Amino acid sequence: MSICILDPGPLTTVQDLGRAGLAAQGYRTCGAADGYSARLANLLVGNAPGDAVLALPSSGVHSNGFSLVRRVFNVERADLHTPIDALGGLGLGQALLTPTRIYVKAVLALLEQVEVHGISHITGGGFYENIPRSLKKGCCARIRKSDVRTPALFGLLQKAGDIPERDMFNTFNMGVGMILTVPAGEADKALEILHANGEPEAYRLGVIAEGEGVELW
Repeated sequence: MSICILDPGPLTTVQDLGRAGLAAQGYRTCGAADGYSARLANLLVGNAPGDAVLALPSSGVHSNGFSLVRRVFNVERADLHTPIDALGGLGLGQALLTPTRIYVKAVLALLEQVEVHGISHITGGGFYENIPRSLKKGCCARIRKSDVRTPALFGLLQKAGDIPERDMFNTFNMGVGMILTVPAGEADKALEILHANGEPEAYRLGVIAEGEGVELW
């Protein structure tokens, strides 16, 4: 899905640990990958006021904020299986474990045809910490909160944990897994490309303006 090569070497250690019984030893496993693309860095030319901010929807909480999620929902004792209407008939467990959406193919297709000024992967830290990393000094992303297409799961989480709205936007992706900025004149073309390459629900979210950071209003 991500068109990456996985070095099998480290997996041998994981297999050995698995034979010994990870759970019995108190281990919890996770995986992560980091990378740098000189080609991508050269393609991103930087934002300018007036640019359009486009959103690629997430598939759920992805892999961020799970310490808080587990505490709020008390997952050790919660009913994770009973269907919940607000979650489209999914149980809480299935909704929380929906696989993370991968955006590589859609974004690569876009880069081939449109001048992309910025890309921000909305991971831990939510909107407030991730979006500014893709902005030039003197630019801010202006986003109307009512335009963010937030799945019901986040509303349930906020209500159950009595979490302030700003903390929600500073911890979770709130339904937006990736943000792209493009010239306003190319926004419609960009959306057509994204829709044709596996992201049919991509949408226009906001605009780049003069300022700093993120303005949610």
